[in-house]
Amino acid sequence: MEPCLRVLGIDPGSRHTGWGVVERRGNSLVLVECGTISPRESAPLAQRLAEIAAGVRAVCERARPHAVSVERVFSSVNAQTALVLGQARGAAFAATGGELPVHEYAPSEIKRAVTGNGRAAKEQVSRMVALLLGVNEPGDEHACDALAAAICHIHRARFLEVAP
Repeated sequence: MEPCLRVLGIDPGSRHTGWGVVERRGNSLVLVECGTISPRESAPLAQRLAEIAAGVRAVCERARPHAVSVERVFSSVNAQTALVLGQARGAAFAATGGELPVHEYAPSEIKRAVTGNGRAAKEQVSRMVALLLGVNEPGDEHACDALAAAICHIHRARFLEVAP
């Protein structure tokens, strides 16, 4: 039997940061927990980033993941949006304490790992995440995206012998 692998998936954003912890137990995927960190939109950016960091830190302390998986940043047309997204990613990564390996995957790679189709619609991804984890609802769209990132890494770790 393969050793257990617990992965924290993160879908970073300054308004909503989704997170989800998935564990591989043998051939099964198990949803450990998931949620969304949603700082007040009216709060200053520094405060929102601090809330994201605190939320991710709390999840790491509670769930004890072996690795972190996140969607690779796409190039944004709006430089300000890209900058803020980068800051949210940085806050989330810093909250892991720098001790966990962080794996980034292209959006199409995550979709392909979950649905078999790199161009799958969000609804298809959500349905497959629910099916793979044996749940009715995999959380809101942000938590679902984070769970998909975690599932992607679990599949890649198994078949490509990627370190946790």
